Amino acid sequence: MTSDPFSAPAAGGQSYVERSPAPALRELVSSVWVQQVGRDAAPYVHRRIPSGAVELVCRVGAAPQVIGPLTEPLVEVLQPGTTILGVRFVPGAFPMVAGQPTSEVVGLTLDAEQLWGRSAAALGDVVGTAASLQEALAAVQLYVRERASAGQPADSLVSEAVRGLMPWRTVDVTSLRASLHISETQLRRRCRTAIGLAPKSLHRILRFQGFLALVQQAIAQGLAATDDGLGLLALRAGYADQPHLTRECVRLTGVSPHVFIAETQQTCASGHDHSASFAPVLRAETETRPTRV
Repeated sequence: MTSDPFSAPAAGGQSYVERSPAPALRELVSSVWVQQVGRDAAPYVHRRIPSGAVELVCRVGAAPQVIGPLTEPLVEVLQPGTTILGVRFVPGAFPMVAGQPTSEVVGLTLDAEQLWGRSAAALGDVVGTAASLQEALAAVQLYVRERASAGQPADSLVSEAVRGLMPWRTVDVTSLRASLHISETQLRRRCRTAIGLAPKSLHRILRFQGFLALVQQAIAQGLAATDDGLGLLALRAGYADQPHLTRECVRLTGVSPHVFIAETQQTCASGHDHSASFAPVLRAETETRPTRV
């Protein structure tokens, strides 16, 4: 298998590259990605953190899996020679392709065959025999599109709620609920069904994604988050202060902001491209005034 459109990891290294999905999937999928660990590399410790999304993950040579919305970090060790392709769904879109509430997969890692039967196993075979990573990703996206064509429509109110809960777009869940003209109970019920999370939980997760986008921007610019810089990033991301950020970072990543940023700097400074996820988030900051929660 070759990786023409994706950067292969440097000798002894690892890489992670995100791209925008096919145009037909823009309402369903926020990004597609490829992660590779070089054959001569050391085992890579990957810290997966909550993003509010469900992911379809295809490890070359293994059965596809579905990872439900995380509520805490998931740490896994990727062995040398590992290649993984993934599709990250827009929060709330999973019922369109699964035909079941997202609440049923929260915090779980499932074999995709449990949801979609033999067609999921066949997808794993296609990924394993594809001539290139681009071809494999195209097959995965086609599979998602076919599943969505037979699924149920998205909950339009939940889709609007997700847009409102993105970083820098709303002060708090109460103001969002008022703008949607729906009761707190109804909003919570519909969000749990479609997203798997309550609105407040999703808001906290997405706010941290905004912070992470700022960190990635700093890394891309060759900057480091010093003590003073970390406090400013916390305020820009909508936290009341740096201790507020610290509490949320420990809850969502399992480590302090300093440790998390150091890990991110080490792993992402070379061989990682998260722009497909974070560029839209950063554009939102320039379109709306930052607010505190």
